Amino acid sequence: MPHAPDSSLCELCNATDVVLQNALAYVRYDNHTLSRGHVLIVPKRHVANFFDMSSDEQHAVLQLLGEAQRHAELAFAPDGYNIGVNVGEAAGQSRMHVHVHLIPRYVGDVPDPTGGIRCVLSSTNRAGGGTKA
Repeated sequence: MPHAPDSSLCELCNATDVVLQNALAYVRYDNHTLSRGHVLIVPKRHVANFFDMSSDEQHAVLQLLGEAQRHAELAFAPDGYNIGVNVGEAAGQSRMHVHVHLIPRYVGDVPDPTGGIRCVLSSTNRAGGGTKA
């Protein structure tokens, strides 16, 4: 699926269903939620790569990440969290506008959560043959 560089075609450039915001970023619920309270933290400026955001934008996104976590605590009382950013198609980025996932986790939501984000790659296809760091 080709990705249009034109920000007018980017769904994340239009802040809709805003839960929280500051001058440079906003929070919204994920349209393809993985759990109760799953949100995206999104810079308002169209930028594809997390590392291409200005330091002010990165700070604004991280500030909202903390606010979103406090909001989730009050609204959903999760037992833990996963935080994720996909950078580039090889990492699974499908919308070429930075977005940070805050995914509340609940005891029993998967049979065995051991490994957390390490489960993104199975040990058979991970570089280094499954070496733990």
